[in-house]
Amino acid sequence: MLNTLNALLPVILVIALGYTVARTGLITGDQWRGIERIAYYVFFPAVLFEKIAALDFSTLPTLPMAGALLAAIFSMSALLLVARPAFAGIWNISGPRYTSIFQGSVRWNAFIALAIADSLIGPEGVALIAVAMVIMIPILNILCVLVLSRYANAEAPTVKKTRNDLATNPFILSISAGLIANVIGLPIPQVVNSTLIIAGAAALPVGIMCVGAGLDLAALRKPGPALTSGTLIRLLVMPALGAGYAALFGVTGAALTVVIIALSVPSAANSYLMARAMGGDSKLMAEILTLQTLVATITIPVAVYLLGG
Repeated sequence: MLNTLNALLPVILVIALGYTVARTGLITGDQWRGIERIAYYVFFPAVLFEKIAALDFSTLPTLPMAGALLAAIFSMSALLLVARPAFAGIWNISGPRYTSIFQGSVRWNAFIALAIADSLIGPEGVALIAVAMVIMIPILNILCVLVLSRYANAEAPTVKKTRNDLATNPFILSISAGLIANVIGLPIPQVVNSTLIIAGAAALPVGIMCVGAGLDLAALRKPGPALTSGTLIRLLVMPALGAGYAALFGVTGAALTVVIIALSVPSAANSYLMARAMGGDSKLMAEILTLQTLVATITIPVAVYLLGG
């Protein structure tokens, strides 16, 4: 459990740093928007392409993991879509706020997962998390782009708008490019690879600082239905779903541990960036991410111990 906590606590501290920098006025609102955009369009795509292009899928239990992870994602997405009228009717949760609950429930912070897997399992864990990235990130980005296109706007999106949102999403583009490079064996020059590594190294700290900058700590004092559901669904229900589907697909050993890690870590830091870019409720998204990270210091060790083999 100490290794898991050691992976999570620095993230909390960087969130606090972003909050402090924003409140001191060292970086203004307009400047934060520019930082968000470079993280969204440059830093995160760089790390995704670099890791996926170099991955050897043949030595890892890719198909069983894919079955368990995708089954959990699609099941939760379906449940959330079915529950959308209840969120609106019972708690008066608007479309943009619902998109933050959706993102908070289904997305994952792959960088936290990488740190935990490396601490608990070692190089095999890192490789398995990379497999999970290829499986989960394209599907999750497509789902979230579709949900944001539909519910973050007053009017239903046209087919053209939805297609454009998907075709121009930097995460989908970078993963697609990485997969193509991997499949055809495209040699990546060392200078390019080193550049990608340097750019990608900025993704997590910059993204997490942006979350802290958009945070209103006063909202955490009285968690409402949106904040509470966006936190508990992610940290409690998703790991349980993953454990059930892992048993169904025969996922065991280190792969099982990685499945539980992937489904129990907080939502992705770039959920906040996507909410800002596509008209979601970025304030609620920042609050969900922060509360999830705090609560996850307890729930992740318990989930890995009870469900992760």
